[in-house]
Amino acid sequence: MDRIEIVWAPDLHRYELRDAGKRIGMTLYRPQEKGEVYAFDHTEVHEGYSGLGLAGRLVQFALDDVRARGVKIRPYCPYVRAFLRRHPEYQDLVVEGFVSPED
Repeated sequence: MDRIEIVWAPDLHRYELRDAGKRIGMTLYRPQEKGEVYAFDHTEVHEGYSGLGLAGRLVQFALDDVRARGVKIRPYCPYVRAFLRRHPEYQDLVVEGFVSPED
């Protein structure tokens, strides 16, 4: 687990989990409203790394980074929505008026 790092890959519109430089997971977003909003669409962790809490670490890193940049989010990704339910301290990042799709 010491080799696991999380990085922002802005050119690819995603945050990545990497193990010794190899991508093992990601959360994808689409910049909207001139980059002031990120629509998070999908989060995944490769099968061999599931159950280790890495998706939560990845999404927390992404949301902390979004907050530091002053960006808001639209959480279309079911995993990001579930993370927000478990961590209400991040609810302020959600664009006002966002209506969550059914999980």
